[in-house]
Order: sequence, then C-alpha cells, then structure tokens
Amino acid sequence: MKYNRILLKLSGEALMGEQQFGIDSNVVRYIADEVATIHSMGAKIGIVIGGGNIYRGVSGAATGMNRVTGDYMGMLATVINALSVQDALERAGVPCRLQTAIQMNQIAEPFIRQRAMRHMEKGRAMIFAAGTGNPYFTTDTAAALRASEIDANVLIKATKVDGVYTADPMKDKTATKYDKINYMDVITQNLSVMDATAITLCMENSVPIVVFSLYNKGDLAKIVSGEDVGTIVTH
Repeated sequence: MKYNRILLKLSGEALMGEQQFGIDSNVVRYIADEVATIHSMGAKIGIVIGGGNIYRGVSGAATGMNRVTGDYMGMLATVINALSVQDALERAGVPCRLQTAIQMNQIAEPFIRQRAMRHMEKGRAMIFAAGTGNPYFTTDTAAALRASEIDANVLIKATKVDGVYTADPMKDKTATKYDKINYMDVITQNLSVMDATAITLCMENSVPIVVFSLYNKGDLAKIVSGEDVGTIVTH
C-alpha cells in the first residue's frame, strides 16, 4: 500500500443519498463496505464526519441564532452521524471505536490521542466526532487536525465530484480537472477543497490531501494502493 494510515473525511451531506436531509441507511452501508475493503488490506483508518445533513451552525447564525450555540448543535449532529457509521462498520465486520471532542461517556470515549493510536495499532477503525470541540472551526479543520495527530500518511476527502476543478463542474461545463495541485494554489485560487485553516494545517504538517468521488465504487481502495485517482494536493 502507498498509504497505510489514512484519515477519511466524509461530509454529512454524503450520508443523505438522494434524500433532502437525514441519513440514508443504504449509503451508510455502502460507505462501510468501502471502508471494510481497505481495512482488509491492512490500512489503519481514522474517519471524521460532518453534520451538514442534520444541522449547520453557519446556517443557524444566518437566521439570527448565536453562532457559538449553532456550532455546538452542529457538533452534536456529527455524533449522530458517527454513531450510524460506527454501527454500519461493525455490521460489516470492522472493529471500530468512537471518540468525541466533547465528553459524552455513555456513548463514546473522549478523544485521547495515545488511546486512539493504540486502537489503530490493534486494527480498529477510529471515528472522531464533535469536530475539534470548539466553535468557529469546521469539520474540515477537525479532519486536518486529527490527520496530523494520528500521523496519517494522507487525508482523503470524499466528495460528489471526482477531484478538484478550476470551477464548479456542476455549474461550469468548461471547468477542467487538476490531477495535482499545491496547497498555496488551492488557497490563492479559492478552490473549494477545504477551508483555508484546514489547508494550512495540512501544509504545515506535510499531510497530502486526495479529493475523490465517494460514489465511484472501489476508488478508495485504489487510492490506498497508490493508483492515480481524483486530485492530490501537496507541496
């Protein structure tokens, strides 16, 4: 394998499938099967999941809610998503542990780096929920932070499109895809890969980012194996 320790970032919207909100159990099972494949290859896996399918703090702030309150609500939404993925992974035969940045001892361990590392060494997939535990930070930043903390070889971001484009390919048919791009170009061109804080954190810690389509079956295993899939963001 090219990457034997990965951090997979899933958006909350990815769990919706064709629904307008909530969690599509078929999509969650599909994700679990894709993760089970790379787990069987021997990859050590960390996962960070967003909460946008349930609640977004920024959206709440736009309607007059206090931003901090909204962000905490969004963090709790990520825990709901994480529990659904944990259940699906265990059903797919992948031993799994859930850690949260906000303590909720009845359902998850608190995030402790050394404990997470031990779990991964024992072959357990790790799910990191509740973002960084702080308002004003996105789950993209949480993914970059956890990737750095667990010494991940790569941060793999699953999206609806098969890489990074010069513009939104859903809106601009002339948009062209990058096979490779550096961190600073992503920031200066304002490409919608991850927010600037997350990109900077990956750049400072030399964590490459691979952006790929979640819905291309088998692509996650191809990335771990070292095949050229999606777009890689690196130095």
